[in-house]
Amino acid sequence: MDERNELHYVKLTRDQSPLEDITPGELNQPIDVPQLAVRKCIECGQPLPESYAPPADEAWTTGIFGCAEDNENCMTGLFCPCVLFGRNVERLNEETPWTGPCICHAIFIEGGAALAAITTIFNGYIDPGTAFLIYEGLLFSWWMCGIYTGQVRQTLQKKYHLKNSPCDPCCVHCWLHWCALCQEHREMKGRLSDNIGSEITIVNPPPIQEMKTTNNANKEKAEPSSTRNNNNDHTGLELQVVNI
Repeated sequence: MDERNELHYVKLTRDQSPLEDITPGELNQPIDVPQLAVRKCIECGQPLPESYAPPADEAWTTGIFGCAEDNENCMTGLFCPCVLFGRNVERLNEETPWTGPCICHAIFIEGGAALAAITTIFNGYIDPGTAFLIYEGLLFSWWMCGIYTGQVRQTLQKKYHLKNSPCDPCCVHCWLHWCALCQEHREMKGRLSDNIGSEITIVNPPPIQEMKTTNNANKEKAEPSSTRNNNNDHTGLELQVVNI
């Protein structure tokens, strides 16, 4: 009772109240949480560990003029570059079928080359002004195709951390288009074969084993015979009237 009487509240006056006022919106400011401030991969968005160091630019496994290293690749790139380009795009993006890029390449690259050859052959029969417009349009379309195919090469470089070789991807396709297609196909073919050989492991689970003892087997054999005897005993019972 004495302790309760000693406890009492003191009322603060206006002079004793805190002088700091809270401004509107002060409590809604963002807070920096070190655990959430993690680096993420630019390509996939996955968090990276603290000890992660970005890999250095890797060199291409084959050179830009190494077309003869793969005969099948070289012949496909020489006579059917549209098919080779479609396969490269499909390997980079599995959701994109190879037929779409193949058709676009055949229309703009092979079709443009055929139109340029026809214009050159029949140069004397075509008006010079018309021939100039045709060549100008073909040159513009060639640069546009070089930009598009260069973006595909740039996507490949980002995927495997490859450096620009021998120069910017768009410039490579503008000046060495057929050689660039063969080099990209060889690069993806070699890296995919390495990944398949190192990553695939087949594990077969052990078969299920059951163990039965001889006692259990004898019991299982004895149970049917005992049940039969019991049944016979029950069937052989007779009712008799007892006089008391």
